[in-house]
Amino acid sequence: MGTDSRAAKALLARARTLHLQTGNLLNWGRLRKKCPSTHSEELRDCIQKTLNEWSSQINPDLVREFPDVLECTVSHAVEKINPDEREEMKVSAKLFIVGSNSSSSTRSAVDMACSVLGVAQLDSVIIASPPIEDGVNLSLEHLQPYWEELENLVQSKKIVAIGTSDLDKTQLEQLYQWAQVKPNSNQVNLASCCVMPPDLTAFAKQFDIQLLTHNDPKELLSEASFQEALQESIPDIQAQEWVPLWLLRYSVIVKSRGIIKSKGYILQAKRRGS
Repeated sequence: MGTDSRAAKALLARARTLHLQTGNLLNWGRLRKKCPSTHSEELRDCIQKTLNEWSSQINPDLVREFPDVLECTVSHAVEKINPDEREEMKVSAKLFIVGSNSSSSTRSAVDMACSVLGVAQLDSVIIASPPIEDGVNLSLEHLQPYWEELENLVQSKKIVAIGTSDLDKTQLEQLYQWAQVKPNSNQVNLASCCVMPPDLTAFAKQFDIQLLTHNDPKELLSEASFQEALQESIPDIQAQEWVPLWLLRYSVIVKSRGIIKSKGYILQAKRRGS
């Protein structure tokens, strides 16, 4: 095992929380895999490359400090938005809750995204359906704690607009009727339905909800795939001790031209029992 792997292993053995951020993937250059076939493959590749880059550049002072929270990033790819250009950019994010039942993950993810990008607020946040047990249908009760936290973030001006993903007409209607801050969009996975369901289309049109399409898998990041990426990047680590809590994917688009200026991932993981 190389010196950098030993340092990374020692730090991860003591830390309680891991914050992993890829920086702007468009700045990755040689690190970028040419054509990942799926979002899951791209994400796993990003996690491994970020861990590899971070572990190869660990400051020796950090090993002496053994911080509780590790900030793991590709330093040359980090890119904040120029304040003078902020009005020209649309900053959007999609939040995936992975291994956390805590709605506070929502605030944590949004705060970290704002900090990473150097902005006061995000223009739009879509929340993917939170994980539920097999055989259980998603209900309003599953969504409510996360939606309430998103509403708080809208009211505190951290987010402008909030949306949902993969809700059918009944689920969207229930959320709309209950919510104080209404969803302004709902993503539909065209892999599961080639044509927008007519009842969903009619409801969305009536209440001015934008229907968008996406091709994310049902589970973009599993606990097992995160642990495998960790194990492959830093051999001999107790990877099974680490659980990903949430994942946020962001994009920064130049409004006038519709081109992507920046995109990346931010992830938080915790050691079990910490």
